[in-house]
Amino acid sequence: MKYYLVAGEASGDLHGANLMKALKAADGTAEFRFYGGNKMLAEGGVLDKHYSEMAFMGFTEVLLNLRTIFKNLKACKASVLAYQPDVLVLIDFPGFNLKIADFAKENGIKVCYYISPKVWAWNQKRVLKIKRIVDKMFCILPFEVEFYKEWGMEVDYVGNPLLDEIAQFTPDTEFRNKYGLKKEVIALLPGSRKQEIERLLPDMLSVTSHFPDHHFVVAAAPSFEEAYYRQFIKTENVTLVFAQTYNLLNIAKAAIVASGTATLETALFHVPQVVVYRGGAISVAIARALVKIRFISLVNLIMDKAVVTELIQNDCNTANITHRLENILQGPVRAKMMEDYRELSAKMGTAGASQRTAGLILDYLKHEVV
Repeated sequence: MKYYLVAGEASGDLHGANLMKALKAADGTAEFRFYGGNKMLAEGGVLDKHYSEMAFMGFTEVLLNLRTIFKNLKACKASVLAYQPDVLVLIDFPGFNLKIADFAKENGIKVCYYISPKVWAWNQKRVLKIKRIVDKMFCILPFEVEFYKEWGMEVDYVGNPLLDEIAQFTPDTEFRNKYGLKKEVIALLPGSRKQEIERLLPDMLSVTSHFPDHHFVVAAAPSFEEAYYRQFIKTENVTLVFAQTYNLLNIAKAAIVASGTATLETALFHVPQVVVYRGGAISVAIARALVKIRFISLVNLIMDKAVVTELIQNDCNTANITHRLENILQGPVRAKMMEDYRELSAKMGTAGASQRTAGLILDYLKHEVV
């Protein structure tokens, strides 16, 4: 069968590649065309556009790049129509992908959505549109099934693809020695976007002098040069590592983490963390007016309680980060967080999201053909 996939970010490229691998294993005739990245390209097929030309963060950034976004939408629609796939598989990236879903539905193309848009966070009435334009929805957060049910839509919880990545991870036993990490390690995960890094890394690094008995290690994004990160690093107890996030989390005593997927990864490695976020003033003001959720971190959202501390905007400062970090390095706050992490792991289930999703897509397509 012919599959057209659309992923617009690095995480989508990773999950898309794993899904393609699973589809190839289940469907020997699988052919692919896609918007994605290098990981998806490594699985074969035709790459129409790289996600690096598509990802824009925040309301302000989106407004400034509207012309590029509309151009990308037009090109994607034309490519989908020309390819005439048996199914369009959309991966997260809702601002773009829901428009592509609408277009595909109008043109009689079956639509599967992998990794639900966060409609539970704001503008929940979008579910009514999703019910109309998406044939099958595959969710990776356990609470999403009940949310969609309340709106009269049946969806499938397939597990979280992060569990697949962690299950495949083999620790490097020489990691500490390679980087000379003799003290206990505090991991810094400032995100992978330039705006995130420049807003958050200085705040993260500002606490290093308060913890002379620890070694801070920055998980650097491979899309940036080492020199870019070095401009922020002023103290000796800071090390930079590229493409080693899981090895870093595997040995970390605690972590300071940018809000996003990394908060869940950190929790699944059972590393106590402080979650931080800074956005553009206009973007944050709009978000606060529209967003209907109590938390910003996936850990707290899944558990529906404050498991990890979230320091947002002006609360994200040296004094607050230092205090919260001290609390999770030892003592009852750390112990309670670790207990909650064990409950979180049980809620998340087991690895195999890609295989389950591929199987459900094929079952759906075979049923439709019959």
